[in-house]
Amino acid sequence: MLKTIVKISNVTNLSDARYCAGMGVEMLGFSIDETSDTYVDLKRFQDIRSWVSGVQIVAETDSLEAETLLERLIQYQPDAIQVSHAELLPWLKSETSKPLILRIEADQDADTIEEIMTNHTAYATYFLLESSSDTALDGDWPSFLNTLAARFSILLGFGVTVDNADFLLDDVNIAGIALRGSDEIRPGYKEFGELMDVLEALEEE
Repeated sequence: MLKTIVKISNVTNLSDARYCAGMGVEMLGFSIDETSDTYVDLKRFQDIRSWVSGVQIVAETDSLEAETLLERLIQYQPDAIQVSHAELLPWLKSETSKPLILRIEADQDADTIEEIMTNHTAYATYFLLESSSDTALDGDWPSFLNTLAARFSILLGFGVTVDNADFLLDDVNIAGIALRGSDEIRPGYKEFGELMDVLEALEEE
C-alpha cells in the first residue's frame, strides 16, 4: 500500500500497467489522442486494461474537439477524464458524472495558476501540475504549493524524487503525486528506474 494517491500518466505498455497496479497506485492514465506520441489505440488499451484491476483508468487528452472527445470516451469507457483545456470542464461536467482532472502547466506565473484553479474548482476533482521544462521544486515552489494545497486537491507531477517525496506529503500536504510511464526496451522487458524508486519510497512501512 502507498502512503498517498499516485497517478501514473502516459502509460503505453502492459509492463508499466501491471507493475504500477501491483504497487497500489490509484490511477493509470492513457492518452486517447491519435496525435500524441504516447497514444494508445483502443485494442491495445482494452488488452492492457483486461490485465489490471483495482485501479482507476484515466483517459488523457489535450484535444479541444468536443465531439471527437465524446466519441473516444464512449469507446474507451474510462473511470476518469483528464483534460488540458479548462474550457472543456463545464461541458464535460454536464455530459458525464466521471471525475475530472485538469492538467495545468506549471511553467507560468503563480497568479495565473491560482486563478485557473479558483475558476474551475467546481468542476475538477483534481488539478494536475506538470512542467514541460522539468522545473525544480525549489525557491518559492514549496510555500506556493502549500498555499494551493490548502484550497485545492493537487496532484504534483514534476520535481518529485526519492529524497523529497516524504517532505511533499508531510509538510506540503498535496493530495497526491503523478509520475510518468515510459517505453519498454522490448515487449515484456523494461527497466523501471526512478519510477520504481519513488514508488518504493512511498510504500507504507
